[in-house]
This record gives sequence, structure tokens and C-alpha cells, in this order.
Amino acid sequence: MSTSMTPPSSTRQQTAPGQAPQREGQVIGAAPPGVPQSALEESSRRSRWGVALLLALALIWTLVPLLWMLLSSFKGRADVTAATPQVLFTPTVENYVNLFTGPNNLGPYIWHSVLAAGISAVLAVCLGALAGYGLARTSMHGKKHLAFWIISTRMAPIAAVVVPLFLIFRGLGLIDTIPGLVLAYLTFNLPFAIWLMSAFFAEVPPSLEESALVAGCTRWQAFWTVILPLTKSGLVTTFVLCLVFAWNDYAFAVVFSGPNSQTLPIAASQLVTQTGIDWGQLTAIGTIVVVPMMLAGLAVRRWLVTGLTLGAVTGE
Repeated sequence: MSTSMTPPSSTRQQTAPGQAPQREGQVIGAAPPGVPQSALEESSRRSRWGVALLLALALIWTLVPLLWMLLSSFKGRADVTAATPQVLFTPTVENYVNLFTGPNNLGPYIWHSVLAAGISAVLAVCLGALAGYGLARTSMHGKKHLAFWIISTRMAPIAAVVVPLFLIFRGLGLIDTIPGLVLAYLTFNLPFAIWLMSAFFAEVPPSLEESALVAGCTRWQAFWTVILPLTKSGLVTTFVLCLVFAWNDYAFAVVFSGPNSQTLPIAASQLVTQTGIDWGQLTAIGTIVVVPMMLAGLAVRRWLVTGLTLGAVTGE
């Protein structure tokens, strides 16, 4: 007696008349591709479009003034001061040439800005890393209050500290000197660096240091060879932010600097006089001030984004 068996592969699903056969892997009742599955998916899609629109508006709001300043720096005097904004014009480098020739030589101002901002940023990162590491690894009562007090000194208005610092610097002979500007910038950059670096070090598991100590490293060797490489993004982020703060500073520079230490913001303010404003050279100086910091941010954008999100270490 023979028994007929139907192979599993030959089993087919019966469909009602007029109904399209179901494809393999397709869920019964699922909407065709491209059709929202539910009201929740439709709401999510609208939210994404809304966020994209807001980001586009913010990008336009930020970039249009910078682009217009860049274009104006290549305009002649007649095009810059024209009643109707000139979009099509003959570019010229006259404004940049005038900045580096004659009495308006911008070279010393750039050198002073590079020295003061660069040295203060390096010192802030070095001292902030040491103090931040100690703050992150110290277990004591009131550590959170101490951390808040450190960052609160950065929140103080500049006007509240200008007069005491001026009296101290005058007594020490630091007025109109690069070291005086460096110390002035450091008073505001160092608390920020300590607070930011302590957050990065707190993300590093203490077990890594303990393993290094067990392997024979000293505390300093464990810090230098293990912890610092893991917080590279934090170091880069702190350095770039401190550099930007010092590079763009005007309040400290106008009080503590002089003919031998004036920076780029001071040079820009000198173009605004009672007789008028040289808009061509002013936009050229603005471009020189903005472009280096933008290039620095773009060069380290990978580290900067990682650092600002505190994502240097996510686990052991």
C-alpha cells in the first residue's frame, strides 16, 4: 500500500478571489512600502522634518552674516558704502593691503593675539588637567560644592574682577605686557578647564589606573600613559574652547594691554572713530579674526564633537 505525501515546499497558502497573493516574508496586514504604518510614524516623520527646517534656519542665520562680511571685505569703498547692497562687484584686496601697510600694520596685533591666546590656552589645559584629575579622583565631603564654586568663578562678570586685577597687575608691572594678558585670560579659562576636564576624567573607569598601579606604574605614570590618552578628546575640546575665548576677548585686552601688547579686537575697535567707520578694513579685520578660529574648529571637529558629548569612554 502506497501513501502519498505532499512535500512542505509544495504547500501553498490559499487566497480569496480578487486578493493579491501574499509574498514570502510579508506580514499580513502590513502597509505597502512608503506608506506610514501608523499615526505615530507619521508624527515622527513630521518631527524630523521640523527639526531639519529649524536646523536649516539656524544655519542660514549663522552663515549669512559671515558670508556677507567676507564678501564686503573684498569690496571697494564705493561698493561697501552704497545705499543698495552690491551683490555683483569687482573684487579687490585693497582692504587687506591697507591693513598691513602704513600706520595700520596689523602684524604686531596678530602676533600679540597668537602669543596671549595660545599660551593662556596651553596653560589652562595643563593646569586644568592636573586639577581636574585630582578633583575627579578625590573622595571628600562637599566635592560637588567645590566643583560648583570653581565654575562659578567663571560665571562672575568681568567688570567685577577688572579693577582688582588692574591694581594687582599695576603693582607687579604687568600692564601692557603679554604675561599680563596671559594671566588675565587664565583667570577665566582655568576654572572652565578644571570643571570640563574633571568631567572627562570622571568618565574613565578607576580600574584602569588600578591595573596600571598593580603593573608597577607610579601614580604619575598611570596618569600620563593611561588616563591622558583616553581623554584626548577632552584635552582638544578644552584647548579649542579656551583658545576661542582668549582670541575673541576684548574686555581684558582693552584694560590690561597697551601699545606693546594690543590684540586684534583692539585693532578692530580703532577703526571706529568720531570721523567715521572704515567698513572695508573693519570687515577685513573681522574676517581675519573669525576665519582662524573656524578653521581650528573644523580641523578638530571630530574631537570637539566627541568631547562636548562627554563620550570619550563608554565602558571598561
